[in-house]
Amino acid sequence: MQKGEIAPEAVMRLAVGGGGERFLAAHHVEAARRLARLFDRARMMQRVTMSYDPARAGGGRDRPRQGDLADSAIQARRVLDGLARRMPRDCWNMLTDVCGFDKGLQQIETERNWPRRSAKLVLRIGLDQLTSIMGLGEKAEGRAASATRNWLPERPPMFAEPTE
Repeated sequence: MQKGEIAPEAVMRLAVGGGGERFLAAHHVEAARRLARLFDRARMMQRVTMSYDPARAGGGRDRPRQGDLADSAIQARRVLDGLARRMPRDCWNMLTDVCGFDKGLQQIETERNWPRRSAKLVLRIGLDQLTSIMGLGEKAEGRAASATRNWLPERPPMFAEPTE
């Protein structure tokens, strides 16, 4: 399974829950999964190993430069920029660390000198903000019903009437 197909590990731990009541609902997990896919598509994930891909190694006369990005990556970065502008800064930074850089909650608390177990509250508030922006809710709701349309005046019979 590719990176980004499932929600980040920190989100999944809070969504599974141990005692019966889950801290994060399914729409929170879906929002985190979509955000992780956006970060992946934007090519903003950290690289761990060296890449000898000519597109990444540098340009020459016949090779593209490192700064060239696919249109899909540029569009994903624009969407991320729009999301960042619509959310509170601390919430966006939390979601970036968890969904973009796959950091754990304890690591984030340590880096920011936050009290223990405060990162999961900020994560939930951030995911609540993100789900409202994305239009996700606890219950799936579709569009209002519309008149049924078809291109046939009436359904033709499946079997021909027997002739005698």
